[in-house]
Amino acid sequence: MGTPSAAAAATPADDPLPEALGLARGAAQASLGLKLLGGLAVRVLCPEFPPRLRAGQDMDFACVSKERKKVADWLASAGCEADRRFNNLNGDRQMYFNAPSGRPIDVMVNQLTMCHNLDFRAGFDRQPFTIDAVDVLLSKLQIVELNEKDAHDIVHLLAGLPVGGGAQASIDTDRFAKLMGADWGWWRTVTGNLEKLPALVAERPGLVPPGALYDALAQARQLLELAQQTPKSMKWKLRAATGERMRWYELPEEVAH
Repeated sequence: MGTPSAAAAATPADDPLPEALGLARGAAQASLGLKLLGGLAVRVLCPEFPPRLRAGQDMDFACVSKERKKVADWLASAGCEADRRFNNLNGDRQMYFNAPSGRPIDVMVNQLTMCHNLDFRAGFDRQPFTIDAVDVLLSKLQIVELNEKDAHDIVHLLAGLPVGGGAQASIDTDRFAKLMGADWGWWRTVTGNLEKLPALVAERPGLVPPGALYDALAQARQLLELAQQTPKSMKWKLRAATGERMRWYELPEEVAH
């Protein structure tokens, strides 16, 4: 896994987090849910670890459909310019804006669709400025062709947040187990990525952040054991019978704006 050249060239001036967090906080003050996704969400959940900066990084957010129009209006009032054509065609599932800085903003509605479909509504209100921590983790573990930045984010989450325990900033094992027991495709991708982590960390020790609060690999093993042991639905068992003879994931394409 090579480090993207854009990441090597990035400087603190490229950091989108202050602007992104300002938008999330402003929306919260307006009693609206505009929650961070992706690498920026990882940084908010694990603020003590060094950031992963990339030049030209956009800002990924989530909202729920019942607030979609209010969120769009609020972003416009905050100086964000909407891509009206894109939003008219796709606004029920995704919206696109340009921030006052010119930085692109993607807002996913109800779910994040990549290799699998992640519905983030169940835990949407658990964190103030990000989607639920388990959904941030799942958004990375669902990626079939895992790259270095995604492995970085997975390791940081597992090094910075406890698995289970019920605290607000923790990995919700009940939700994790429910998804793993319901959908074989999800289970296959997530367990495969958890199994890869020890070799990835051995190859790239720098994936583990300095001052890690938890043993990331031990927590990965805990999640892997939970995925293996959780009861499986009839739908899961029927799909498992077909196994890898049929592709169990999608390969997402970049959406043109």
